Amino acid sequence: MTMTTPPSPSPAPYPSPSPSPSSQNWTRAERLDADRLTQALYAEAGVRLVVEGPCPGGQVGAAYVRWPDGRRSVLKWRPDTRLKDLRAGPLAVCEVLHTHGYPCPSTELAVQVDHAVVLVQELLPGTPMEVLDHHGLDQALALNESQAGMLARRPDVPSMSLYLLDDGPGYCLHEPLRRHSRRSGALEQRIASVGAGRPHRIPGRDVVHQDFHPGNLLAADGSVTGVIDWDGAGRGDRRFDLVTLRFGLHANEQPPGVTSRLDDILDGLPDDVLRLSWAHMSLRMVDWAIRHFAPGDVEHWLDLAEQRL
Repeated sequence: MTMTTPPSPSPAPYPSPSPSPSSQNWTRAERLDADRLTQALYAEAGVRLVVEGPCPGGQVGAAYVRWPDGRRSVLKWRPDTRLKDLRAGPLAVCEVLHTHGYPCPSTELAVQVDHAVVLVQELLPGTPMEVLDHHGLDQALALNESQAGMLARRPDVPSMSLYLLDDGPGYCLHEPLRRHSRRSGALEQRIASVGAGRPHRIPGRDVVHQDFHPGNLLAADGSVTGVIDWDGAGRGDRRFDLVTLRFGLHANEQPPGVTSRLDDILDGLPDDVLRLSWAHMSLRMVDWAIRHFAPGDVEHWLDLAEQRL
């Protein structure tokens, strides 16, 4: 939910300081335990992986692992998830992306372990961008545009939910906003009013990443080499990801003019797409900040959320 992973969507994908004492009163996302999961993989699938260490960033966590033949991969997990649902949604999306030459990692192993799905994915070259310059923004926009219509022939892939009136699965929770402060409570009411009488899902036939922020864009020598963390991907309107990207830019200071360029693009989006997407991201990030970040960070996300709600 690493802003967003929640587990991505780890709805909170962005790095954060240590939580405040007040944030510890709320249920927090369970972190990946790489040693336990590799042992479970060996028990379930007979595959023995060696843990090399944690991957940088994220709120739920990922780890570098090595196969017996020396090949390196990335270990991830999705708590409270059924493998069949993951195959029908995010994994199916990645299959479509691969047929179009889109730079997303392949899934090398997916195993149900109790209530969670454990994933071993291809290790792509490059490092997370975190800060997006104008060239990086150009590449991000081009990638987003390429997602248009990719699921036209895959009506079986589920559409993404907005959770504007009800809670999401471990993220996009409404009660933390209602109880945290008068300001966050007022925001929750505006979010619910946006969702009232509107579709619970954004229609469309595009691929939606759902966690499309700089930390999930890998780059080498200034060029994007891959887009990672597709665990929340589904069907919808690709322009949702532009709103997610705008929230991602808010996590760190960006080069002059980058944020304003993206804001100009958002100004041109249809009102239904922009308002629904902005309401979802506002709920996602403020809820995640209340439960995982320090109080000052909550105000940081409220400042952004209120700009368009």
